[in-house]
Amino acid sequence: MCRWIAYRGEPVLMETLVSDPGHSLIAQSLRASESVTTTNGDGFGLGWYSERPLPGVYREIRPAWSDENLRSICAQVRSRLFFAHVRASTGTASVRANCHPFAYNQHMFMHNGQIGGYLQVKRRVEELIPDELYTHRHGTTDSEAIFLAALGAGLENDPLNAMALTLKRIAALMQSAQVKEPLRLTAALTDGQTLRAYRWASDAKPPTLYWRNDNGRILVVSEPLDDDRAQWQEVPDGSALTAFTDGRVKIESLCDAMAAA
Repeated sequence: MCRWIAYRGEPVLMETLVSDPGHSLIAQSLRASESVTTTNGDGFGLGWYSERPLPGVYREIRPAWSDENLRSICAQVRSRLFFAHVRASTGTASVRANCHPFAYNQHMFMHNGQIGGYLQVKRRVEELIPDELYTHRHGTTDSEAIFLAALGAGLENDPLNAMALTLKRIAALMQSAQVKEPLRLTAALTDGQTLRAYRWASDAKPPTLYWRNDNGRILVVSEPLDDDRAQWQEVPDGSALTAFTDGRVKIESLCDAMAAA
């Protein structure tokens, strides 16, 4: 399983979260503590917003702990909203196109989890992607397929219900193909303004996900970056979190949205 962090708030240097903390994302790439996969060495990626509406993206197939460019970029780039991700492949190739985050226009997305039995349902899942979006399918991961399928379901205008509908459709495809492995997901989405996160699994065993609010500075992470556990709250299973530009945080039921989809 992968590890990731998402930040929204006052502009900060990315190193303050990606490399500086005691249990930073770079540290987690080598030694994660709340993941089935301890080492996340199948590439990494950064995505950030600065003065332009479209995000900057840097992705590399080297392990995060061994890439000097990652530390250099994080020491220089200050951003009000950024994603960082370290990858543990669930079977697809370690190439740049498969590293997170994925971007489409002003939107950016990253994911931890898997579509169980993906090779059994890959073609059917890709059929959920509209033709006009399929040209943006650059890699082979289930993560990118979820993103593009959700965009096709209306993610830009209705992030909660579009993701709920997409997960419901994929779960139905897996059931039809008699896939026994679960569909598990924690994911982050942004349009460059609002930050959203999702946590859900078909077997009620989703990957870990936490959040904290430091005076309007919102951080969502796969696992805490320090030992001060009292400051971190778990994103509930089956929920969607929204962090607004004014620092407010709203948590809604993803399960209820799926039931209504």
